Amino acid sequence: MESLQVKDYMNLYPVTFTADMAVEEASLRFLKTKQIGGPVIDDNGQLIGFLSESDVLAKMLQTSYYGEHMADVSQLMRTEVLTMKPYTSIVELAQTMLQQKPKVYPVTDDDGALLGTISRNDVLRAIDLHIRSTFHESTWQPKENQIQR
Repeated sequence: MESLQVKDYMNLYPVTFTADMAVEEASLRFLKTKQIGGPVIDDNGQLIGFLSESDVLAKMLQTSYYGEHMADVSQLMRTEVLTMKPYTSIVELAQTMLQQKPKVYPVTDDDGALLGTISRNDVLRAIDLHIRSTFHESTWQPKENQIQR
């Protein structure tokens, strides 16, 4: 399983944000893409932060009463971001995910340029596919009540 790498399972088209983007626009991007978090990048595609749905939700709840512009992404984003490299092992990432809080990790090259993101769901899919490929179909069959119709 060490041969499974982040680059083979990452999202190449993650939702992204800029520091000067209004929180209202960031909220719309989350709603349209159904992603739970995304990298904040500069004009050169360099990772400068991370914004989660919960960051936006907290700010929207706090200021919804006033009905006016709330904040920019730069005021909400996290600037200390755990990142992964495309050559990182899926097993190593899974172990990190069990120890750390983030559900989505930006994937950057060695110079800090954003390449994509990888989520817990992506890691689970990678491991599931690997496990299924190692079993012969006659060895593992789902029980009848587990098959969704």
